[in-house]
Amino acid sequence: MALKITVIGTGYLGATHAAAMAELGFEVLGLDVVPEKIEMLTRGEVPMYEPGLEDLLRKHVAGIEGSTGRLRFTMDWAEVAEFGDVHFVCVNTPQKHGEYACDMSYVDAAVESLAKHLGKPALVVGKSTVPVGSAERLAARILELAPAGGEVELAWNPEFLREGFAVQDTLHPDRIVVGVCSDRAEKTLREVYATPVGQGSPFVVTDFPTAELVKTAANSFLATKISFINAMAEVCEAAGGDVAKLAEAIGYDERIGSKFLRAGIGFGGGCLPKDIRAFMARAGELGADQALTFLREIDSINMRRRGQMVEMTREALGGGSFLGKRVAVLGATFKPDSDDVRDSPALNVAGQIHLQGGQVTVYDPKGMDNARRLFPTLGYAESAEAAVRGADVVLHLTEWREFRELDPAALGELAGTRLILDGRNALDPVLWRKAGWTYRAMGRPAA
Repeated sequence: MALKITVIGTGYLGATHAAAMAELGFEVLGLDVVPEKIEMLTRGEVPMYEPGLEDLLRKHVAGIEGSTGRLRFTMDWAEVAEFGDVHFVCVNTPQKHGEYACDMSYVDAAVESLAKHLGKPALVVGKSTVPVGSAERLAARILELAPAGGEVELAWNPEFLREGFAVQDTLHPDRIVVGVCSDRAEKTLREVYATPVGQGSPFVVTDFPTAELVKTAANSFLATKISFINAMAEVCEAAGGDVAKLAEAIGYDERIGSKFLRAGIGFGGGCLPKDIRAFMARAGELGADQALTFLREIDSINMRRRGQMVEMTREALGGGSFLGKRVAVLGATFKPDSDDVRDSPALNVAGQIHLQGGQVTVYDPKGMDNARRLFPTLGYAESAEAAVRGADVVLHLTEWREFRELDPAALGELAGTRLILDGRNALDPVLWRKAGWTYRAMGRPAA
């Protein structure tokens, strides 16, 4: 008999995983405790912007004309426990308020709510990013609560989704990592992922602690690479160098590689910042805090970039007050191809300038509604052209393709002053200068 799969939590990770499991041919039941989410998903709509996800959802959600009907949603824990052979836990693990540590309350609640209904053999699979040591604790709790006792096992299977590429990353992962305690759990997960493994995705089998550490280690490495090139940008500013050429030159070294070496205003979003902070906090609890002290400087470099962008803007406007200055901000999301504004460097810069008296107008292709909810006092425009109209300076802060394809000459006719600061080093300086703009980018005073 084919395995039946449930997905607990239908946010960004869960909705994507549920749709992808249905695409791989499984009968899937998704659960959430928020009625509005369930209603949206049942209509084949997603509560966030993610390329390709809504189409995939509509292809499989039961009740939608022409769908396979393999995917349904519920709020009933007993129904989920009865339905599923494999239960994926995909709930959020945010940063604790006022602390670096990870808030495990959603994961704990999900596991406890599910476990008490598990009266038949099943595999519970954690996908949430958790502090190392959590899986062992949760496995013991499941054993204690589940009516089926030892017939219910836990495995850990971290997610590596990139916003904007989540569907691709789930269906064609660059690696599948499973932390298991038995051959039976490994065999079940090999069955779940048979299609991507058959297409060449590596399948890495580990213990619980290693599986838990993989995601935080990967994010810490990426954060280190981004902050490294941003630190080099600071040195280039002081020395009169060009960080883009520096990155190009060191990127040719195969040991280093060119990815994540674009200097700018730094990283944000709901994963990298909170994950490296939670990693530091957990290392401290384990007595290994000295091993990760370098991450404090990574975090510090990253946060410093936002203030440096504000100061670069001030200098470009003559070095005085922002009062009465009109500032156009292109970008609100933390990265392109997403509507996610959590810990967005772009919005942080916009907010700082606004608080210092600047008249800030923001435009983003997909993040406007979320930005308005987070920063209702900023000005918002319906297009890049409308944001730039009459501006004393234009800040390019999220590297959307739409912004790279803007016509600098046409935009120059609308701007009060043809002055653009590229906070992502993603625009073509030659093109903009040819159209009469003063172009300046971070870490490139000589460019």
